[in-house]
Amino acid sequence: MTQTIAPRVRTLVLLLLAAACALLAGAGPASAHAALTGSDPRQGAVVDKAPAQVSLTFSESVSMDDDSLRVLDPKGRRVDDGRPSGTGGTTYSVKLHAGLPDGTYTVTYQVVSADSHPVAGAYTFSVGAPSETSVSVSAQAAGGGFVGGLYGVGRYVSYAAFVVLVGGAAFVLACWPRGSGVRAVQRLVVSGWLALTAATLLLLLLRGSYTGSGKLADVFDLSLLGEVLQTKSGAALVSRLLLLAAAALFIAVLFGAYDKREDEERRDLTFGLAVGGSVVAAGLAATWAMSEHASVGLQAGLAMPVDVVHLIAVATWLGGLTALLVALYRGPAQTPVPTVAVRRFSRIAFGSVVALVATGTYQSWRQLGSWTAFTDTRYGQLLLVKIGLVAVLVGIAYFSRRWTAQLAETVPAVAGQRQKERVAASGGRRDDEANAAGKTTAAGKAGAAGKAIAAGKAGAAGKATAAGEAKAAGKTKAAGKASGTGEGSGGSQRAAQLARQRAAVDAARQKRQRDADPHRFGLRRSVLAEAGVAVVLLAVTTVLTQTEPGRTEEDAKAAGAASATSAAPATGAVTLDMPFDTGGQNGKGVVRVELDPARVGANDLHLYVERPDGTAFDIPEVKVALTQKAKDIGPLPVAPDHITTGHWSADGVQIPMAGDWEVAVTVRTSDIDQVTLTKNAQIG
Repeated sequence: MTQTIAPRVRTLVLLLLAAACALLAGAGPASAHAALTGSDPRQGAVVDKAPAQVSLTFSESVSMDDDSLRVLDPKGRRVDDGRPSGTGGTTYSVKLHAGLPDGTYTVTYQVVSADSHPVAGAYTFSVGAPSETSVSVSAQAAGGGFVGGLYGVGRYVSYAAFVVLVGGAAFVLACWPRGSGVRAVQRLVVSGWLALTAATLLLLLLRGSYTGSGKLADVFDLSLLGEVLQTKSGAALVSRLLLLAAAALFIAVLFGAYDKREDEERRDLTFGLAVGGSVVAAGLAATWAMSEHASVGLQAGLAMPVDVVHLIAVATWLGGLTALLVALYRGPAQTPVPTVAVRRFSRIAFGSVVALVATGTYQSWRQLGSWTAFTDTRYGQLLLVKIGLVAVLVGIAYFSRRWTAQLAETVPAVAGQRQKERVAASGGRRDDEANAAGKTTAAGKAGAAGKAIAAGKAGAAGKATAAGEAKAAGKTKAAGKASGTGEGSGGSQRAAQLARQRAAVDAARQKRQRDADPHRFGLRRSVLAEAGVAVVLLAVTTVLTQTEPGRTEEDAKAAGAASATSAAPATGAVTLDMPFDTGGQNGKGVVRVELDPARVGANDLHLYVERPDGTAFDIPEVKVALTQKAKDIGPLPVAPDHITTGHWSADGVQIPMAGDWEVAVTVRTSDIDQVTLTKNAQIG
């Protein structure tokens, strides 16, 4: 049964890594954490004359440079002066060139939100009337591409390495001090430190390109790196590197002087290592809390320490779990993980879960703000997945606690049986020694007389052969000196090889005895399952940190709706004036279309026809059609009824969805003279 464990472990680890990569790949570019809540001119608006400036309002403060806010004409040329300025905390504007011609203009923005994530987007407005444009709005993105993918991998590795580093060290200090001498545990903690250091350096190099051009070549731009170091995120990454230098000293003491001391001496050093390690761990966690979600928004002063506690609880639980898994599977058979260490970790893990529930509840309230955000926002949906994974992890941990209890019950019985076997074995040896001593005494008495008689007879012969034996002994000694070097060298090699074989056999025997315990085998399987779920949980958490909080997303939707409402006329109607000329007699005039209240659902449509001098007159026929090309809806025909001279009306005109709608009016002034006029209107 134990021979199948290693293949199962490798297969499960590969599947878990594949699941984590799939979650990270599905995350896509980093979502905006500062949302665009308003603009002037607003999206899709058609204004009579060119504005003097363009203003954007975000849900939180952002950082900008000269290229962050751009306005492009229909041919893709910049028409702004390139110097954005803040006009009200979260509102930023850029001045436009004077005398802009009619047409459709594109506003693009790429900024960095206060929680370190890039924000990009674009929209259009028109002057006079919409026109064709060569600018692609859909191409605008932030935090994507190859550099964005590398940055996402770096974030995941940094979180995972922090968990392994802090949790592994805490497991050794608090649960299993003798584990400081286990090579597998040492390699795990050191690997966590190396991975976190490498990931931090990678993030620092990628940061400028990630929030800017997205080009891989900019990674090695020293001027761009200098700009990054002046930002909040750059300072946090540099602080993390300095704290990792202190963590290296902590690791050296933990696996050096601490490991070499006896149990009594370790107690004095444990307190100092615990205090120093806690300070370093809290500092590392603060580098995330002070530069990401917790540092902005509601109750930032309280949210940052709560986030530090949350991160340390995660690391203590999941990192300790990883260290326990490595010790159970890769630890030496001579020093298996004691039951008391597993029970200590079980209590610490329970406390970590309590801390996670408390801090996670506060963070959920702060980031969501409402129950509907759980299902209506992507952040809420990911949070539900995370909560489900934590519940599964706690359920598996319950079975691990049961295996631990059963293992603890079997240890005294096994120890007692082994003591009885040792006592029985020592008693048998004493009986054998007594019998051997009696036999030796009898044999000695019987042979004493014989030896006395034989001594006289052998005396004469001994004198005769003494000289010959002396010569033979001299020859034998000389031959021994000649061949002793070769035989001694071969004997020592064979002895060393035999010692290694015996050690390997003894280790294999101890490992079989250790793995034969069904309770310990069950504990190993349950801990492996916990670690597997933890890998996926960590991937979901990483994606969650790159997703726009639900509260921000809902505030942006509400602000967008309010902005659209405030931009409409006081009557709630949209009015479109369209001059026409059919080319025939009395073929010139103006058509005015009024749509009230210009919202999704039923609307009243009024149409007025006037001569150039403003007097109303009738024409043979007028027709209206509504089309939304972006969603491929329409044309929706409208046949208004004639009310009075120059006035047509239609009640209950249904508009199925909000957006930029094209209003087409066909005017016929004679049997052969007619023209179709079009103009866009923002509805809903």
